[in-house]
Amino acid sequence: MSAVQSARAPGPGGPTDGPALVDAQDIHAWYGSSHILHGVGLRIARGETVGLLGRNGMGKSTLIRTLLGHVAEREGRIAIAGRDCSRARPHQVARLGVAYVPEGRGVFPNLSVRENLLMAARAGAPGREGWTLPRTLQTFPRLAERMQHLGAQLSGGEQQMLAIGRALMTNPELIILDEATEGLAPQIVAEIWRVVESIRRDGIATLIVDRDYRKVAAQSDRLVVLQKGSVVLAGAAADLRHSAELASYLGV
Repeated sequence: MSAVQSARAPGPGGPTDGPALVDAQDIHAWYGSSHILHGVGLRIARGETVGLLGRNGMGKSTLIRTLLGHVAEREGRIAIAGRDCSRARPHQVARLGVAYVPEGRGVFPNLSVRENLLMAARAGAPGREGWTLPRTLQTFPRLAERMQHLGAQLSGGEQQMLAIGRALMTNPELIILDEATEGLAPQIVAEIWRVVESIRRDGIATLIVDRDYRKVAAQSDRLVVLQKGSVVLAGAAADLRHSAELASYLGV
């Protein structure tokens, strides 16, 4: 079985038995006349962490935006929590428990830290420890010190913490992190990876895109690699993280 064929089946790493939280099949997406995604399949189980890898321009962000309903020109089947979301709008996807931390952070510049967090707050699933305001501030002490600061007054690292904290305050079933550590100081990067580990322990499913593929592999159950808009490699992170095949696709 080729790498592409095996990538279209559920991966061997992580809790993939039973109904998937996200089940995307044969996804195609376009920006105008540009055909970006070519029959991509992606499956994420409840509580599973999946690392989405590939060099720049290979379709990672487009796949995320397609799952979230931001790409209008798309084909294929997308199911989230058992519901058909193939043509869903972004707000409908969000209501199913999908939180998104975009590459540009997307904090509200004219709202305070407190307002940015509280505007997203909602109750978590029964039996799960909720991401409340006190817990979020305990996780990000820097935010606790800047509660009255406006989003525009924060440093880049603080804005990223705020974006992640705001996503967690929705108590999601799935959180998508798109380049959450890009351009940040090493100390902030280490703190964000610590939070990712905490999210995993909480049983929240996670889809991670990040340039540091070693960190992604260390935090993931499975890895999925895109090349030119197609899945070319997928499998257990423990099996792939040191493989020459993975290195060749990433150009490292």
